[in-house]
Amino acid sequence: MSKKITSPFSHQELIPQEETLEIIRQKGELVIGIPKETHYQEKRVCLTPDAVAALTAQGHKFVIETGAGDGANYSDSQYSEAGAKISYDVKEAFGCEIILKVEPPSLDEIEMIHPQSTLFSALQLKTQTKKYFEALASKRITAIAFDYIRDEHGVYSVVKSLSEIAGTASILIAAELMSTVNGGNGLLMGNINGVPPTSVVILGAGTVGEFAARSAIGLGARVKVFDNSLTKLRTLQQRLGHPIYTSTIQPKTLQKALMRCDIAIGAIRGVSRSPIIATESMIEKMKDGAVIVDVSIDRGGCFETSEVTTHANPTITKHGVIHYCVPNIPSRYSRTASVSISNIFTPYLLSIAEEGGFENAARYDRSLQKGMYFYHGILTNKTVADWFNLPYRDINLLFL
Repeated sequence: MSKKITSPFSHQELIPQEETLEIIRQKGELVIGIPKETHYQEKRVCLTPDAVAALTAQGHKFVIETGAGDGANYSDSQYSEAGAKISYDVKEAFGCEIILKVEPPSLDEIEMIHPQSTLFSALQLKTQTKKYFEALASKRITAIAFDYIRDEHGVYSVVKSLSEIAGTASILIAAELMSTVNGGNGLLMGNINGVPPTSVVILGAGTVGEFAARSAIGLGARVKVFDNSLTKLRTLQQRLGHPIYTSTIQPKTLQKALMRCDIAIGAIRGVSRSPIIATESMIEKMKDGAVIVDVSIDRGGCFETSEVTTHANPTITKHGVIHYCVPNIPSRYSRTASVSISNIFTPYLLSIAEEGGFENAARYDRSLQKGMYFYHGILTNKTVADWFNLPYRDINLLFL
């Protein structure tokens, strides 16, 4: 007698079943507000009219406060023609579901933001107070710091882009300050036949140092770069494709270089404060009329004699040396900086719309997660939590 074979599956399970397909995410419509920057001497804007036109063509809506683009020479009519609504009420711009700002909002501006909104802005941790984070938490705001966003290659896109501008600008500013009309030595930043080239010393071989060196070499200057990282110095040589003098930071060697130079650029950034590399005694021995541009002044500066200056009064003179110590150099070239920021923001906004909203986009986009420091009022950035002694939750646990 044959043994009956039993199946582990029921009769119903053996019948062909309907295939379950993933539900396609519905493309979302974004309502984006761009208020006018109120921070002192801030002239940049997050999106250019061309970027607004590209996004409105995809069905998204913009509310832009009147005059928001004036500092970067973009008029209200240009934004209006791009499809944006120009508002004369700042509360309307802050009342949108997504708010774009260059500088972090003030406490008064946070009051105008609706609960559960999404904020894109810089964070500038060193200038913030605990009240700022408590105000965001009370409104259950989701906040993304564009200076914390890292792309798939681990690069801080916005910070790198603005550093490129600052590096190039530092040489152009120094070249202008050397002219006789600005109290300099009357030297031209150019390789003129029969005339010794201008000597430039750059402290730091990062992005600012690299672009300062590129600009100086392009103008025919003799460049010396100092940094304590041999890897950075080696990488700089390779990227420039041009042999230049490089050295680790040794006081005697640096002092000799500073005594002979016409321009010194400070581009070394520390974790909390930039280390002081050039002491006051070194600066005392520099040429009269020499120029210092301390790009790292926003972190305290790497020249001992540096003091914060403004775009209105950009220079001070100490020991006969002209010091330019404006913290926000990219704002001096507000249109270039605005285009640069806009080019980084636009793909993120398109991605948020394609994914059906910020929630879905942030769930799968690691770079957005790295830039996020608040998620519905919950602090998700450990650095901020440690700095201000605030409760913190891992973003990955919130997305489960």
